[in-house]
Amino acid sequence: MAVKDCIKPAFLRPKDKVAIVSPAGAVDPALIDGACATLISWGLVPVVGAYAKGKYGRYAGTDEQRLFDLQQAMDDPSIAAILCGRGGYGALRIVDKLCFKGFAQRPKWLIGFSDITTLHSRFEKEGFASIHGVMAKALAHQNDNKKAVSTLKNMLFGKEVSYKVAKGKKYNRIGVTSGELVGGNLSLLYALTGTSYAIRPEGKILFIEDLSERLYHIDRMVQNLRLAGVFDGIKGLVLGQFADIEPDRSMNQTLEEIFLAAVGDRDIPIAFGFPFGHVTDNRALMHGAPVELKVSEEGSELSFISR
Repeated sequence: MAVKDCIKPAFLRPKDKVAIVSPAGAVDPALIDGACATLISWGLVPVVGAYAKGKYGRYAGTDEQRLFDLQQAMDDPSIAAILCGRGGYGALRIVDKLCFKGFAQRPKWLIGFSDITTLHSRFEKEGFASIHGVMAKALAHQNDNKKAVSTLKNMLFGKEVSYKVAKGKKYNRIGVTSGELVGGNLSLLYALTGTSYAIRPEGKILFIEDLSERLYHIDRMVQNLRLAGVFDGIKGLVLGQFADIEPDRSMNQTLEEIFLAAVGDRDIPIAFGFPFGHVTDNRALMHGAPVELKVSEEGSELSFISR
């Protein structure tokens, strides 16, 4: 039986409302205000959640408060997109409590990355595309994050987006493939393994990034995905930025070699060095959307397929 494409919410238009919520870590309120100013400059209307600027330990509120804001934004038919304030940690504590009954009547874009990988995985499971992209901090400091912010804006307003990368050619595996794009932060993909919200890899193109992990920690998580059969089903692999990774000569493998060994001799395109992750040039990716991946001697290209 053919698998249906994920539903893409309607692209944004001027005067559309964008909810800002913080389903995970606490956010500097000034960054929320800065994100609002950027959205207004785009002709959009920001709607700040009741607890978006809150703080409860490391979280932006209790589980109940963070769930309330997110669920309210999902249910409100006047909201066109939901921007997460930041990642950090916390979405895993509420992901199973979300209800999609109201959301299905008026789908909207969920935007975020890092810990928000948890929510992207749930949204894809429910049949909805979302956007792996920058959050409040980058929008508040858009002049320092021009490429990343512009790709998010273009994607939200329905402009065609594709990325060409000349990096990573030493380790790339040549080939052409297409499929639904899924993935996100390695630590969260690892945390979701064995749950009902784990990614469904069969026939998909997987993208992965991470931050501040020791190389053997990365290997542990990659081996977990390998043992779970994730690499057995994918049609392609796209590796983004692994920021602040300390070299570890005792591993006898580079980060690239860890991933190549995990995939084994499967004949699929693999591309390294893409501009997404915990870096300034964190370009938007449409999670759950069909893409084409081309990897050649010259480099690699990821293009989103309109359909």
